[in-house]
Amino acid sequence: MKVAVIGTGFVGVVTAAVLAKVGYQVWGLDVDAEKIAQLKAGRLPFFEPQLKALVIEGFTSKRLRFTIEYDQAISPAEVIMITVGTPSAKNGTADLTYVMEAAEALAPYLQDKAIVVIKSTVPPGTNQLVREIIEAKSKREFFIAAVPEFLKEGSAVNDSLNPDRVVIGAEEAYVVKKLIALHRQIGGERVVVSAESAQMAKYTANAYLAQRITFINQIANLCERNGAKISEVIKVIGEDKRIGSHYWYPGLGYGGSCFPKDVKELAAYAKSIGEGQGLLPKIDQLNEERMDKKIKEFERQVGGFKHKKVAVLGLAFKPNTNDLRSAPSLALIPYLFDRGASVSAYDPKVKEAALRHFPGLILGQDAYQAAAQAEVICLLTEWPEFKTLNLNQLGAATRPQAWLIDTRNLYQKAVVEAAGLQYIGIGNG
Repeated sequence: MKVAVIGTGFVGVVTAAVLAKVGYQVWGLDVDAEKIAQLKAGRLPFFEPQLKALVIEGFTSKRLRFTIEYDQAISPAEVIMITVGTPSAKNGTADLTYVMEAAEALAPYLQDKAIVVIKSTVPPGTNQLVREIIEAKSKREFFIAAVPEFLKEGSAVNDSLNPDRVVIGAEEAYVVKKLIALHRQIGGERVVVSAESAQMAKYTANAYLAQRITFINQIANLCERNGAKISEVIKVIGEDKRIGSHYWYPGLGYGGSCFPKDVKELAAYAKSIGEGQGLLPKIDQLNEERMDKKIKEFERQVGGFKHKKVAVLGLAFKPNTNDLRSAPSLALIPYLFDRGASVSAYDPKVKEAALRHFPGLILGQDAYQAAAQAEVICLLTEWPEFKTLNLNQLGAATRPQAWLIDTRNLYQKAVVEAAGLQYIGIGNG
């Protein structure tokens, strides 16, 4: 089977590389000539574990190619996957401009019975809009389906090869059969639903996970006032099979490229159909407010940031990625500079890009160099190497009685204090 993937961002490159790995002839298509040139040279515009090796493997097998030419990619393709970005518009809804532009551009090159799959995160009803655009430009028989992605940055290759489920949003038997065949070497359950349900499920999954983070942060706030420990609370509730112990992440709120965007878009979509007075806007509001609130709390606890040296450990919004979108560092570091602090930082994958985002930032070669002579250390990202820091070495590098603000609750207070540091965690009363 021959496949075209339109859009070579995070989802597009992962999708193209994985489909090539399992045996298909895949074209990755993008209108950005510079990006395509970089990809052809084996240079990825972002870090994702295992992905570069998978792209090189695709080149070696001659099953993966990249192009800027629609004719070259679309004409031979039996399945075309649209994976372009859908950024939020000013009113909070999903901006479908790139989806519609892709639909219009691909239409003249479709072969008969081609299947156009919308993999981008879009609201229900988008398939019909795409269908109308293509019908205006093509007389070929074609089909539209929705196959949303549920990838996590940092584990996207494994998520693609071994997903919990593959959701196929289609009702025509021909399309369902073809898309099931396309995923025959991919793990997970096959869930066949309508396109509207598939697209709604994607938003629902992300909004629910964002809600769990927001909820546990609210409970952590209470714990900080009443002497309870959030880690112990999570252990207790996790024993309830209706609740489970997974995906409770007290901290500074959710970030990244998906949760903030998708919650806002789902809230805006709900409002557009007369259901705007619900839970979703509140989730977004609480998450937006949390960062500023916690930073100011930390500032009070350490006696102010003015003229202090502060070391920031972790710039990416989560481990195993160099993605800075909605990362805590984007809020914290400018705040520190505004308060007159000097700031050093270390992140295993965010290097030169950090200096573009944070002029004046000093980058350390490792956590200990970044923490040298610091009076405050802010641990923002739970990189594996930050879970096994030598606290005695860290304490020796800092000023006496420096503070460790552990926003990921990686360490026990007593252990940190034994190393000569003062400790602040999340949700520990």
